[in-house]
Amino acid sequence: MSAEPAFRYAFAQSPCGGLVFELAGTEALLRASGALWLAAERLLVVADLHLEKGSAYAARGQMLPPYDTRETLARLTAEAAQLRPRTILLLGDTFHDGAAEDRLDVGDVRTLTTIADIAELVWVVGNHDADGPRALPGQSTDRWSASGLSLVHEPASTPRYGEVAGHLHPCARVKGRVGSVRRRCFVSDGERLVMPAFGAYAGGLNVRDAAFQGLFRRPPLAVALGDRRAHAVGWGQLGPD
Repeated sequence: MSAEPAFRYAFAQSPCGGLVFELAGTEALLRASGALWLAAERLLVVADLHLEKGSAYAARGQMLPPYDTRETLARLTAEAAQLRPRTILLLGDTFHDGAAEDRLDVGDVRTLTTIADIAELVWVVGNHDADGPRALPGQSTDRWSASGLSLVHEPASTPRYGEVAGHLHPCARVKGRVGSVRRRCFVSDGERLVMPAFGAYAGGLNVRDAAFQGLFRRPPLAVALGDRRAHAVGWGQLGPD
């Protein structure tokens, strides 16, 4: 009996710098910003913004520049202005903690309201913001369906066809001829997708970490985020931290 042929990922570079990727039979654009764009639905998806993480750390005496929310929302505004989505899906842990909404600067509240004027906001709740927003526009839910995909915050612990999730903040350590570089990344086996964190202070977990074991049916592809371009990287080019 002949061996099963190796799986070939279907992807192509987009003029915008992102990667057009076939995910569970659906065309998805993995943007260099870390956002997911489903053109058929005009749906823009971002995960793990962790708004007001800087102020949460400051309250514990660890002083970080208090501009993470402003920077993250500026990047989201730029994505919305360029793509003009019908819906923006915030895929959980949009706030860093339950009190973060109360710590928002009035200017940041205004920015979120402006974004909501461009597109419908849908807040998928996560482990950091299980109550969802209270005074901000949009609707809250624990999952969303679009183009045959199921979008949730936390990935199931076993392979799940058509699932898109965040939560794990994947990063890739890409090995080169001399040294290596570490980048936030999407990670997918063509059947499910784990998205990078979009927040300025969100950090990341190496895709070689044990937390990713068992999520994929085959060695996954990492789509590492460059300054203006997303790069497809095979499993064999990825190393531990």
